[in-house]
Amino acid sequence: MTLTQERTLAAKVRPDFPILHQEIHGKPLVYLDNAATSQKPLAVLEALQHYYRQDNANVHRGVHTLSSRATDAYEGARDKVAGFVNAASRQEIVFTRNASEAINLVAYSWGTRNLQQGDEIILSVMEHHSNLIPWQLLAQRTGAVLKFVELTQTQEFDLEQFKSLLSDKTKLVSVVHVSNTLGCINPVQEITALAHQSGARVLVDACQSVPHMPIDVQAIGCDWLVASGHKMCAPTGIGFLYGKLDLMRSMPPFLGGGEMIADVFLDHATYADLPHKFEAGTPAIAEAIALGAAVDYLSGIGMDNIHAYEAELTAYLFQQLKPLPEVQLYGPLPQATGEGRAALASFTLGSVHPHDLSTILDQSGIAIRAGHHCTQPLHRHLAAQSTARASLYFYNTREEIDTFIASLKEAIDFFSGLGF
Repeated sequence: MTLTQERTLAAKVRPDFPILHQEIHGKPLVYLDNAATSQKPLAVLEALQHYYRQDNANVHRGVHTLSSRATDAYEGARDKVAGFVNAASRQEIVFTRNASEAINLVAYSWGTRNLQQGDEIILSVMEHHSNLIPWQLLAQRTGAVLKFVELTQTQEFDLEQFKSLLSDKTKLVSVVHVSNTLGCINPVQEITALAHQSGARVLVDACQSVPHMPIDVQAIGCDWLVASGHKMCAPTGIGFLYGKLDLMRSMPPFLGGGEMIADVFLDHATYADLPHKFEAGTPAIAEAIALGAAVDYLSGIGMDNIHAYEAELTAYLFQQLKPLPEVQLYGPLPQATGEGRAALASFTLGSVHPHDLSTILDQSGIAIRAGHHCTQPLHRHLAAQSTARASLYFYNTREEIDTFIASLKEAIDFFSGLGF
């Protein structure tokens, strides 16, 4: 993708995002907190409004017109998500509130039944808390043991150490695809193949990859994959779990209630087939429909185009950050083309607290993240209390990066004057 094409893409999509066209403290908003949550295009906002204005009814349970339309739209969204990640069957897609719930579903349903004392779960030190705490709780319930892959010298997933951790005791590998702090892209296809050779199951946390690059669950080969809608232009309150059909059918229900049943008696019940077995109660109907609209929107742009554009932005961002001696960057550096890492940069400025830096930048209309990004163990591993993070999406521009860098330099001068 050429520079002209990049700018054409940004110019084309930015009118679709009304929130971007505002001022913060009298300055144009520069939104660089996309790893935390993405903004929503008009197509998604209109899908939400259309459902509540025209089709608001419960799904699956009625034969009247509104219920039929709502059900068609809700199940149509499932078809869109299945196609988006190349699932072999629409039944392999379960809607959840978010990726955290999806991971908990696997931990409770599959994990409680299949793990026992002495079994091993392999994670990494870079995991988001959502891909750490459910496994801690599972280990406490079952007596399983947690093991952790550390980082290479370039602060990437240590594949050689991972190989050394695998054994016949390994029952599960759960790993993030793209680190929300380091920006490294983990080799999940190779990780999955190695784990399967040891007889282990694999869950991939794809929250930071599904919004930014083409994802093919069949090519990866993983047993489960989770993602969160709000990071991919959809609303909050909706995410999804992909799981291999036969495996998911073997798992007991996670929650009980309406919708997930076949027949109910006073003393027992039988359960619905996939995916409804794991969708107890009234689902997030509008949010799921809007997730389908987000999938349509992203697919219309093309995930290859989004990835290529973000790679160009990544290269430019790091070109501007690397010459600043005060900035300590975390994670691997991108290739000259911007490939090899995600479109985000986590960094520190000496003794300046990232919260103070974020506050200063906010006065210039620039939104970045500051804190541990739900990766406290990783920050301890890096000997950093917290970091600042600028994260990009396809609606960001080079001009916004220039504004960020100019304000960052002003902040550096300000803090230097205070003796930091």
